[in-house]
Amino acid sequence: MRPADRAFLLLAAGIGAFALCFVDAARLRAAAGADEAERTRLVAQLRLTDLALFTEARYTRHPSQADLHSAFQDHPLALEHFPTGSLIGPPAGLVKLMAPGNPEAVSPADGAGDTAK
Repeated sequence: MRPADRAFLLLAAGIGAFALCFVDAARLRAAAGADEAERTRLVAQLRLTDLALFTEARYTRHPSQADLHSAFQDHPLALEHFPTGSLIGPPAGLVKLMAPGNPEAVSPADGAGDTAK
């Protein structure tokens, strides 16, 4: 057996193992269908926040809980000093509320979206 044949067999085994990972993931997802519905109901009932993907600043840990100006809380002209701030944008609801040129743009902290008033 040539060395190239061994390399080809090793590559084929690796590709086969990789494909089996997807088959196993599909099997596990199908088996956990009821559990996923229960977790979704529990998250809605407990009103849990979004998944914390980053650990640097509060506005990158929980984007739905941040306002557009929290990245510049130290100084209005301060540059973004956390790398994850450039990876995620503000939540769509905040962008809609704070649209440029909107004379009535208000922050959610100022009561935007309150129906109790």
